[in-house]
Amino acid sequence: PTRFLWTLATVLLVAGLLAACEIESVSEEDSAARAEEAAAEALRAAERADSAAARADSAAARADSIVALFADPPPGEEEPERAAPTEEATTRVNPARLIIPVAGIKPEALVDTYEAARSGGSDHHAIDIIAPRGTRVLAAADGRVVKLFRSEKGGITLYQLAPDNKTVYYYAHLDRYAEGLAEGDAVKQGQVIAYVGDTGNAQPGNHHLHFAVWLTDDPAHYWDGVHVNPYPLLRKKK
Repeated sequence: PTRFLWTLATVLLVAGLLAACEIESVSEEDSAARAEEAAAEALRAAERADSAAARADSAAARADSIVALFADPPPGEEEPERAAPTEEATTRVNPARLIIPVAGIKPEALVDTYEAARSGGSDHHAIDIIAPRGTRVLAAADGRVVKLFRSEKGGITLYQLAPDNKTVYYYAHLDRYAEGLAEGDAVKQGQVIAYVGDTGNAQPGNHHLHFAVWLTDDPAHYWDGVHVNPYPLLRKKK
């Protein structure tokens, strides 16, 4: 009986050890699985954080774009008075390079409003081209859009710099810009850049394009320069 009991005890001890080893193995496997799942969840959380950061950057970029669109042009003045025109300045603009910037308008329909008086006692220094609201506004020449700006006087406006980095074309009282147009865009002569409107200080229903040309010595100061009368340049168009 003693030998039997001793044998039984030995068998039970071995069985217990085997069971303990099996439990420990299962526990290790379970811990490894939980660790792997935790690592996967951490990776998913990092991906969600990256996605949220990307959305925040995109929203910030859109906000910056909107701020830039309606920011005052340096040095923060509405529409600064430019230097008086000179004969030399006028001859520096090649009329052969320009087209009438409103679709469907013939040269004989143009009126020279360059020296017309305006509020405040200053001269107009631009030509008003009358056309129905929504008429296509065309780039008068090749160039680059340097500023899309909304001002109290000019309403929705566009500043275009010619390839010579000296000649500036200014379009004002626009109804809206061409879809997708952005600052920095290169535009070709005749390309639709906007549409005729009556924004700014134009009288309601007085739909027209206010088109001005000036020469600047510093393209970084695109808003300022020496006036050039656009009328004789455009009147020569056939």
